[in-house]
Amino acid sequence: MKLLFNLLLLFCFFFATAQNSLAQNLQQQLITDWERAKAYTREYLDVVPADKYNFRPTDSVRTFAEQMLHFARANAGLTFIATGIQSKNSGFFMRDIEKSVSAQSKDSVIYYVNASYDAAINAIKNMDTAKLTEVVSWDLPGGKRSATRLAWLLKAFEHQTHHRGQCTVYIRLLGIRPPAEKLF
Repeated sequence: MKLLFNLLLLFCFFFATAQNSLAQNLQQQLITDWERAKAYTREYLDVVPADKYNFRPTDSVRTFAEQMLHFARANAGLTFIATGIQSKNSGFFMRDIEKSVSAQSKDSVIYYVNASYDAAINAIKNMDTAKLTEVVSWDLPGGKRSATRLAWLLKAFEHQTHHRGQCTVYIRLLGIRPPAEKLF
């Protein structure tokens, strides 16, 4: 009986250690991907001339600056929902910066986008990975949404990828070659 109990304890120890290792590996991969996305997005920001940040392909869509500011706000907001960790600069992400006239210049957009990635990366670095499977509910435009903390992080990453992809079309319409894809 003592042997069975000891084997059970040993199994529990290895199971807990494996789960912790998986969560830490996942956290490190998320950090790596967000850092890569930040560098990749910076290439998008750099390739567009300052006088083209107000470019919009058609009247019914955002300008290039508004696209970037939109996903900057979402980077900070969605990772806050996912991690529960707010950035020290979260104040400017809580307002609608994409419509702020003072935020539309190239320098301002670069600042806000980089700050949003820093907020996301720092939140992921400092989050409690034991809570990745915890379900969080949040009111968003379109209704209340519920998902695990990990799902919120994945949705945040998908969102910034989606809007950066939209900016590829803007860049091509300006006659500029967009940055090459960066999967690794």
